[in-house]
Amino acid sequence: MTVDRSIGGSVTAPRIKIIEIDAFERDISLRLPFRFGAATLEKAPQAFLRVRVEDEKGRTAIGGAAELMVPKWFDKDPALTPAQNVDQLRTSIRAAAAASLESSQPTTLFAAARLNEVETVRRLPGNPLAAGFGPSLIARAALDAYCRLAGISFFEAVRQNWIGIGGPMLPGDIDADAASAMLADLRPAGAISARHTIGLLDPITEGDVIHPVHDGLPESLEAVIRRYGNRWFKIKLSGAIEADLDRLLRIAAVLERMSDYWVTVDGNEQFGSAEQFAALLARIEAMPLLARLRAAIAFVEQPFSRAITMETPLGALAAQLPFLIDESDDDDEAFARARGLGYTGVSSKTCKGIYRSLMKAIRIRTGAVPGLFLSGEDLTCQAGLAVQQDLALVSLLGLSHVERNGHHYVAGMQGAPQAEKARFAAAHPDLYEQGSDEPLLSIRDGRIAIASLGAVGYASGALPDFEAMTPLS
Repeated sequence: MTVDRSIGGSVTAPRIKIIEIDAFERDISLRLPFRFGAATLEKAPQAFLRVRVEDEKGRTAIGGAAELMVPKWFDKDPALTPAQNVDQLRTSIRAAAAASLESSQPTTLFAAARLNEVETVRRLPGNPLAAGFGPSLIARAALDAYCRLAGISFFEAVRQNWIGIGGPMLPGDIDADAASAMLADLRPAGAISARHTIGLLDPITEGDVIHPVHDGLPESLEAVIRRYGNRWFKIKLSGAIEADLDRLLRIAAVLERMSDYWVTVDGNEQFGSAEQFAALLARIEAMPLLARLRAAIAFVEQPFSRAITMETPLGALAAQLPFLIDESDDDDEAFARARGLGYTGVSSKTCKGIYRSLMKAIRIRTGAVPGLFLSGEDLTCQAGLAVQQDLALVSLLGLSHVERNGHHYVAGMQGAPQAEKARFAAAHPDLYEQGSDEPLLSIRDGRIAIASLGAVGYASGALPDFEAMTPLS
């Protein structure tokens, strides 16, 4: 193991080289349509990466990562079809793989990930979110492989800074020693609250269910609460004020039956100006039936399109509620620019890169600006590697709740062979419960038990059956 004194203090960081990358996919069909903003998702392929790393002693190991290739989020250009959006993400994977394999020198996991992201974004200019998709997957799979090679958990790799956060690839506003000290203080929890997403097409009451799926899983908000016991919710808004108010009233009528609850509100880039969102908020505050829901709002997620967000100060809105950027968080400096506009929050999503989430947490915890926060958001993370790696990350970052929606829109480990499903269920009996046909994410009293994510590797005691998948299209 090579000592890298540039990381900070006496931290030692291994150097590895990525020597093999294979990409696969599985088609996923949603049990319920998921509408967010102007897009409705009914199906999408899930990407899987298998990465082999080699250490300086010549030892090798493989690791994996997975992420749904969701159209109309990374790039919402109406001129592009959903198929073209997915092809953007495939292109990112190919470009990132090529850039990774071109590197001839072993380096730290952190440096390798940062260099790969910079090079891939350079090769695919125009949309940093889409370009960063491939590098984010490679970084996760490489970390998984290293942890398996070293016989350690993801939690240990981060807390001991074996990942190598430091050196010349660390942004200048982050102190390496402070970063290592902050990482050492992180402690994963044994469970985390699931924040249930209420999509724009989701039935609110049982009476709203027109064409039932009949698969034994909840479809309406009422049924979700009965089965999972959620206390945290994420409400999607459409930007059409009258329609949003009507839907909020129906949601509030259901939530009113609960002793306590909290919500976040996601504008999904659907509001054209601060004045438009202020008008909706004023209407909400004028309605007694929405008083409790208004008091339960923890923060508002990106209401304006990324085209205008960084040119639109929140003004008086910032004094009324905390606001968080998500889609506009597409580079290292985005959060700093957003803070100047009144934003105090930023999202963690594994599809944006685990090291970017860690750097956000370091900045928030070691910086001089009080009141800043990090929130865990979902992009329909599927059962298996995707949801496990994201849950491990947000738990280690100290978040008490995280948006979880993949289990609601897709039943179980769709497309996986039975033997693969059985391996994941056996490795993580706290995380999954047996459904009628396959393991399902287990949520009880609104919480997900995640102690088993401390297994050797990046949050998974099992790997997918890569040979049963289709090579990346």
